Parts: sequence; structure tokens; C-alpha cells
Amino acid sequence: MSTSKIIPLGELTSLVASGSSLALGGSFLHRGPFAFVRELIRQGKRDLEIIKQSPGYDIDILCRAGCVRRTRAGIVAMEGNFGLAPYYRKAVEKKEIELEEHACASLTAGLRASAFGVPFQPCGGLHGSALPELNGWQKVDDPYGTGEAVYVIPKITPDFAVIHANEVSPEGDVRVFGTSHWDRIMSRSAKRVLVIAERVASSESFARQPELTLIPHFLVDAVAIVPNGAWPGSCWPHYEVDYPAVEAYLPEGADVLAAHLAAAPEAQEAAHA
Repeated sequence: MSTSKIIPLGELTSLVASGSSLALGGSFLHRGPFAFVRELIRQGKRDLEIIKQSPGYDIDILCRAGCVRRTRAGIVAMEGNFGLAPYYRKAVEKKEIELEEHACASLTAGLRASAFGVPFQPCGGLHGSALPELNGWQKVDDPYGTGEAVYVIPKITPDFAVIHANEVSPEGDVRVFGTSHWDRIMSRSAKRVLVIAERVASSESFARQPELTLIPHFLVDAVAIVPNGAWPGSCWPHYEVDYPAVEAYLPEGADVLAAHLAAAPEAQEAAHA
């Protein structure tokens, strides 16, 4: 009996219902699950909660398409070349989405609490910030008698963690080259894990180097193989950011968004299938 977890991108995305909470891997324009994000738009998903320490293009295009109800995020930007994420910013300013604003560290603390099976996680560096008051985060005294107090972040449990990877085994083991950003803790905190990968590698190669496995197969629900699926972002060492494509995405207009979606690698592949 086949143990392969590889399915088409459309089928993988259909596992996500409107109203779900999604932790999206990668950082800014780098190794994000962008083909999956665009497929959410094509499938008309709505009322999503997006959870990510440093989103950019992903949260921006989802807000532009009207897919987002709520977000928990740290810094949000299109990186230095393009500044802030404009459609996300408009959605927040117009109160079209609900924002629970975090520092990257506080969001990570909430995900760690879920992964570790505890109701909250301490987080340093928040003293003097307005974030605890805005979010109702509580402070607890050190039970070991130092007289210090620390803010604690309630656990954050996404319905799905969605990760873009370099390689997967047919069974769903996941390998990422270079920095893994926050993908590991997302995969441990979420109820389910979905993966989009550049390519398949043999099960034997994973068995020979198990230390390179970021996420083991038993945590993964399903995998889709989408070469260049992090476009217009980068996926090291396969390709760099397509800056002209990002720039072409930014102007307003439904026709601009439609042209961008049509130019995506997964759409081009489907058109020529």
C-alpha cells in the first residue's frame, strides 16, 4: 500500500476551510508558501486568521483579495525595496481585519506554549511596551523569589502550519536548506501541517541523513510539489526574489491582481497541462 502523502496543490489547499487559522512559514519575501496563498485566493477562502512573525507579500495579497478576518503578526513589510505592505496596511486602517499586534518574540512564545503543552510562555523584553496593555497580557512574579516579574503570553494553536520546503520524501519528511526561520516551532504548535515543496527526494536520502529533517513525516498531513512555489520570493539556493514581479504586483486594480495570479508558476503550469 502506498504511503505517499503527495497530492495536487488544489487538493491540498481544499483541506483548509474558510474561517481557519493558518501559521505561514518563511519570512518576508523568503521561502514563504506563496503558491498555496494564491490558491487560497483562487478557491475563494474567506475569514482566515493569519499567524506569522514577519509576513509581507503573503498577508498583503490575502488582504487585497478579501480573504482575511484576523491576523496575529510581528513586523509586516515588503522589505526595504518596497516598504510597508500597502494592502495589509489599508485593511488594518479601515478596520477590515482585526489585528493582534505582536513582537516576533511574543508570537514565538505563544507558539512555543502550544508546542510544549502549557497554557502560556514567559517572554522577556516587553517591559515599557504598549503591547501587553493592548493585548491584555498578564505579568507573573518569579516564584523563585528574585522579586522580578515577567509577562506571559497565552498559547497560540493554529489550525494549520503551512511550510514551503526545499525537499520532501514521498512519506512527508521535510528538508529545508539555510535558515528555517520559525517553521519548526510552527509545525510543532499547529493542529495539522501542510507542506509545499520544490521537489521530491528519496526516502533513502532522508534515512541516510536524518539530522537534516526539519519536520518528520508523522507530523505532516499532506504535501504538494510546486517548483518555484515561493515566487515572487526566493527559495535558497534555487532562485532569488523576482523584484520586477513584486513591483508589478503593487499597483492598484483588479486587473493587476488578476494578471499577477495568472503569471504565477503554478498557474502557468496548469495552463500548459
